[in-house]
Amino acid sequence: MQFPQSMQPAQLSLFEAFMAQPVAPLFTHATEVPWTAPQPEAFSEVSLRGAAGNCLSLLAPMLRELSEQEDDARWLTLIAPPASLTQAWLRDAGLNRERILILQPGGNQSPQQLTCEALRLGRSHTVVSWLNPLSSSARQQLITAARLGDAQSLNIRMA
Repeated sequence: MQFPQSMQPAQLSLFEAFMAQPVAPLFTHATEVPWTAPQPEAFSEVSLRGAAGNCLSLLAPMLRELSEQEDDARWLTLIAPPASLTQAWLRDAGLNRERILILQPGGNQSPQQLTCEALRLGRSHTVVSWLNPLSSSARQQLITAARLGDAQSLNIRMA
């Protein structure tokens, strides 16, 4: 027996049938979590290759930006920079020399140890080192020291 068109029971598509079912809410209790900015990495590394003059030209804008951080009154500290990075170069590159501290290791202290100490003390917003090669354990020491001093560690590798 055939039903006339108007007498056939209505068929719902699978999607409509699914949507017709009552759905329990996915979230029964919403809590507001305040947004916090992601924490910057404690360690960064830049590798520069080529002629020393070209490498310093690439390095100048990075150091200039770091030397002019208005929101942090702490030092930009350079640990054992290459001999070509002189006071005259700092001036010519436009760095704020009043916010830069240049440290050289003394006695039995290695540049790695001095870098870790400067990071741990927290008197610098960024400590720039020229450590090459840098082992994974040395890198971890820098990260730990930077977190303790709420500072950033930037290692420059110049080939």
